Amino acid sequence: MIRLKAPWEISMMMVSGRKLAEVVAILEASIRVGMTGRELDTLAEEEVRRRDATPSFKGYRAGGDRVFPATLCISRDDEVVHGIPDDTPFRDGEVVSIDIGLQYGGYHADRAFTVALGEVPPRTRELLDATRESLYEGIACAVPGNRTGDIGHAVESHVAPRGFSVIRDYVGHGVGRDLHEEPTVPNFGQPHTGVLLKPGLCIAIEPMVAMGSHLTQVESNGWTVTTRDGSITAHFEHTIAITEKGPIVLTTL
Repeated sequence: MIRLKAPWEISMMMVSGRKLAEVVAILEASIRVGMTGRELDTLAEEEVRRRDATPSFKGYRAGGDRVFPATLCISRDDEVVHGIPDDTPFRDGEVVSIDIGLQYGGYHADRAFTVALGEVPPRTRELLDATRESLYEGIACAVPGNRTGDIGHAVESHVAPRGFSVIRDYVGHGVGRDLHEEPTVPNFGQPHTGVLLKPGLCIAIEPMVAMGSHLTQVESNGWTVTTRDGSITAHFEHTIAITEKGPIVLTTL
């Protein structure tokens, strides 16, 4: 069921989002070649808990016995999402996507960003730029009276002419008391289709874009999603509140 938030709830989510933005700023400044995913994950959990918040992902159940073991999803190169932090050092020339959520005061905030470490080909930089830009194209469409299809259409219309593919198996979502709520927010679609956007709706818009095919597969750990063709991907995300005055990005400083 789609649940609209009262103004005081959006204020609470703004606090959660601000705390998450602070943590993300620290992660962006800390990630470097030679650091391991586990070290970055430890830093993330420390910073989340220092703000009297709890990690949204750690202990998250996706059905059955599958429990996510970390604060961060760290996805490298052809890993789209849900990568598990380990002791492998980050390499020069690697593309790393970081997805993180926290809960404060009973409300979740969700954010993702991608970095290229060291020297990467110009086409890889173009992928990251296009994906980041497509997020803001989607946010601009998150206004009352539009529909989720307008957001998805804006995202795909930005990346497809550049020769990139939006991932279709994994999408954005509502967020609030639960990390994942209705509605789903695909990164593709037709204008004027999908769920109607109303004031009080809070959603996570999160373009995941591949340099090659959009087709994906789940690895043997049951979590990590990779591109079938091994192409590099990028992932950017913000948590948004839809208001009468337009979208408010909650997960920013």
